[in-house]
This record gives sequence, C-alpha cells and structure tokens, in this order.
Amino acid sequence: MRRVFVALFLAALIGAGAPALAQDRPPKLEPLPEAPPPPVIQDGADEPRVRIAAPDKDSKVEQVPGGMKVTPPNGPPYYLIELGPNEWVRRDTLDPGVRVPMWTITTFD
Repeated sequence: MRRVFVALFLAALIGAGAPALAQDRPPKLEPLPEAPPPPVIQDGADEPRVRIAAPDKDSKVEQVPGGMKVTPPNGPPYYLIELGPNEWVRRDTLDPGVRVPMWTITTFD
C-alpha cells in the first residue's frame, strides 16, 4: 500500500514538473516599432507658464515682529511668518499655541 502511494506521488510530481520543462524554448520575439520623433520645441515654449497676480490695491501689508500681516479687502487678515530665507508659512494668528503651566505648586513664607 505504501509503494502505491509513493508511486502515485512520484507520478504527480513528474506530471506537475512537465509543463515547466516544456517552457525551456525562448519565446518568439518581435521587433519593437520605431519610436516617434521628439516634438519640436520653440524658444521659451518649454518654460513653465507662471502667472503672478499683481498685488491688490486695496490689500494692506504691515511689518510685524517675525513676519508680515496681510489684510485683503474681502477676507480676514493673515500673517506670513518667515521660517528662513525665502521660506514663509501662512498663519491666521501670531499665537504659537504653546501654553506653559503657571500653577502655584508651593510657596515659602
């Protein structure tokens, strides 16, 4: 009985490996189509188009410690805080949001 199972196991193993052995032939390769020519670029056409809006005449810019306060004509004021050279971040308030506890733990008389 054991020999029958071993024989069946070997037959199944050989049968499972047969398709892998049949794939030893290299696949049929076809040449790639020719690449299209690169597009013609005119002078300045490859540069990004950037639109810088002119400052609104009604907006107001004030210098504050650490940055600038901008008051647009149709919105709430905001602050531009300078983090480094040419690095600015926009905030709605100058409040950093850090609170140091000021509780009295003990007093000495």
